[in-house]
Amino acid sequence: MNAKAKSEIEKLRAQIRFHDKKYYVDAAPEVTDLEYDKLFNKLKELEVAHPELITADSPTQRIGDEPVPYLDQVEHRVPMLSIDNSYSIEELIDFGKKTESQFDEKVEWVVELKIDGVAGSLIYEDGLLVRALTRGDGKRGDDITHNVRTIADIPLKLHGDNTPKILEVRGEIYMTNSELVRQNEIQVAAGKPEYKNTRNFTAGSIRLQDPRICAERNLKMFCHGTGLCDGLKSNNHIDFLAEIGEYGLPPTPRVACFKSIEATTRHCNELIESLHDLDFEVDGLVIKLNRFDQREELGVRSKSPRWLIAYKWEKYEAVTTLNSIEIQVGKTGALTPVAHLQPVELAETTVSRASLHNAEEIERKDIRVGDVVVVEKAGKIIPHVVRVERHLRKGKLPKFSFPIKCPECGGEVRKDEGGVYIRCINYECPAQVRERIRYFATRNAMDIEGLGDKIVRQLVSSGLVKSYGDLYRLTVEQVKQLERMGTSSSTNLINAIEGSKQQGLGRLLNALSIRHVGNTVARVLANHFEDMGKIRKATVEELSNIDEVGEIIAQSVYDFVTSDYGKQTLDDLASHGVSMSEDLSARQSVSDQLTGKTIVVTGTLTKFTREEIKELIRQHGGKAGSSVSSKTDYLVAGDKAGSKKTKAESLGVPVISEEEFEKLLA
Repeated sequence: MNAKAKSEIEKLRAQIRFHDKKYYVDAAPEVTDLEYDKLFNKLKELEVAHPELITADSPTQRIGDEPVPYLDQVEHRVPMLSIDNSYSIEELIDFGKKTESQFDEKVEWVVELKIDGVAGSLIYEDGLLVRALTRGDGKRGDDITHNVRTIADIPLKLHGDNTPKILEVRGEIYMTNSELVRQNEIQVAAGKPEYKNTRNFTAGSIRLQDPRICAERNLKMFCHGTGLCDGLKSNNHIDFLAEIGEYGLPPTPRVACFKSIEATTRHCNELIESLHDLDFEVDGLVIKLNRFDQREELGVRSKSPRWLIAYKWEKYEAVTTLNSIEIQVGKTGALTPVAHLQPVELAETTVSRASLHNAEEIERKDIRVGDVVVVEKAGKIIPHVVRVERHLRKGKLPKFSFPIKCPECGGEVRKDEGGVYIRCINYECPAQVRERIRYFATRNAMDIEGLGDKIVRQLVSSGLVKSYGDLYRLTVEQVKQLERMGTSSSTNLINAIEGSKQQGLGRLLNALSIRHVGNTVARVLANHFEDMGKIRKATVEELSNIDEVGEIIAQSVYDFVTSDYGKQTLDDLASHGVSMSEDLSARQSVSDQLTGKTIVVTGTLTKFTREEIKELIRQHGGKAGSSVSSKTDYLVAGDKAGSKKTKAESLGVPVISEEEFEKLLA
C-alpha cells in the first residue's frame, strides 16, 4: 500500500469535508467553487490511481454507479410518529397551557419551520452513514440510502473524532423553488411536461431506483429530530441542533426558544410574515418542548408525541402575469417593490397586487416585468410571488433596475447594514412624512377621527404638516383652505387632534413609527416604564432585559429617543401637551360585553381596518382569533368572506356583519 498516497488522500478528504460543512451547514464558504473543484478533482485522480484506497465514505462516492433493483422496506428502530395539527393561535395557547400545567417547574418552547418535503431518517454508526429511510407508515420505511448519499449537504462521515456510537437524525428532504425553476426549464426544453410543485417532485426523486438521476435534482435536507441514539451529548433541542451542526449535519433554520406559550405564539405570527424570504416551501410551524427530560415525562400517544404540535394554515396558489413593478416609500423610508398583476382568483378573492418585499428578493427569484409568476396566499399572509415560471418566459425580458435615488424626493438611499432593505435617508421625504402622519392618526395609534389619506396628502403637499408636532399647531382657518373642508368639518378635525393628546404612552409609542416597535411592543414598554422620561433615560441593556423586547428592538428604541430627531419630536409633542405617561389603573376594558368570547374577522371590511376591529374586540374583553375552529364564538364577515365563512357555517359558528358586531358592543 502506498503510504504517501494514503496520507494525501485522507488529507484531501478532510479538507473537502471541512469545506462541505462551511458551505452547506455554516453558510460561510472559505474557498471559491473553482478552488473546491480543484481539491475534489485531485482526490478523484488519486483514487483512480489507487482504487484499493477508495472507501464508501469518500466524498467522491456520493453517486452510485448502478440503479437498485427495488426499494427495501426496513423497520424503524424507533417509530416515526406523526404530529397533531392546530389551525389557530387559540388552539396553540390551549395546548401550551395544558402542557405547562403538567409541570411544577417552568418549561421552554421551541418554534421551528415545518418544511414541506419528505420526512427522512439518517442512521450513522461509528460516524459513518449506514442507512437512510423514508417515514413510510411510521413503523417501516423505504430504504433510500442510495439516493440520500447523493445529497450534497448530508455528510457520508460525521465530522469530529468524538461522535455518538449510534446517531439517528430525522428531518425533511426538500427541493428549493429555484431548483424547481431550473428543472422545469430542462423539462420544457426536452419537450416534457413541467413539474407542478417541489414536494411531489422531491417525493418522486428520493424514491428513484437510479441514484444518478436523483443526483441531478439537487435535493437538500434539514435535520430537526432524533430516533435511536447512543452517545448524544445534548439534553435539549437547542443544544441538539448545535451539536449536529458540529457533526456537519444541516440543522433546521430560524429556530427560536421562548419561556412562555404567549411569547411563543406572538413569535409565530411574526415568523409567518417573513416566510417570503425562504427559497423552500413551508406548510406550517412546529412548537415543541425544549428539554428532553420533560418530553420523556409526557411521553407519546399511539400516533403522536404529547410534547409538540404543528400550527398549519390553508395555502392557495395561482398563476398569473406580472404587468409592472411599482416602488413605494414607507413610513420608515423603506423602498418596497409592489407587483401589479393580471387579476387572478386566489382563495375566493381577486388578487391584482402582491408585495415583492425588497430588491434582493427580485434579484434572487429573477423576477421580471412580463413574467408568468406563481402567486401564493397562505393563511393571513398577504399574497406574495413564490417563483417565476421561467420556462414560460417569452424572449429576453430586461432585468428590473431598482432605483438608486428615492422615487419620491430624489434623495439618497442606503441599504440597511447587515439587512436587505434599501431606505430613503431623508427624514423630510414627503412620502415618509405622509406615511408617518397617516399611521400616527390610525385607530391603533393616536386615533384622530377625520384625518384620512386625502386630508393627510393635502396637509403634507401644502407644507402645513412636516412633523407630528405640526398637527397640534394647525388652526381651523388653515384646515378650511383644504379641498372639501368647510368650517364644521375643519372644527371637528381640530377637536379630534386636540382630543388625541390624552391617548397615553402606549398608543404614542406605536404612533411614532419607531423601527421594530408595533402595537404589542409599544404596550409592553408602556406597561413596564409608565413614563416616557424613564424610557429616555433607559440603557440598551435595561430595554433588552424586558420580556418580548430583545436587543434589536432595544437598540432601535434607544437610537430613536437619543437621536436629535427623536429628542426634538418628543420635546415638541410634550410642549403641546401630548401625554407622555400611561395610567395603568385607567386601562380597563371599555366594557365586558365580549369577555370569554373568541371572534374571528374575515373578508373586506368597510367600517374598520383589521387592526382597528381587533383592538375593539380586546377593549371589550374578547379575543381576536386568526382562524375559525369549534371554539370560535363569532365570525365577523365582510365582503368576499371566502373559506372561513364556509368553515364557520359548517361548524355552526354564528356569522355576523360589521353592523351586527357593533350591536354586540352596544
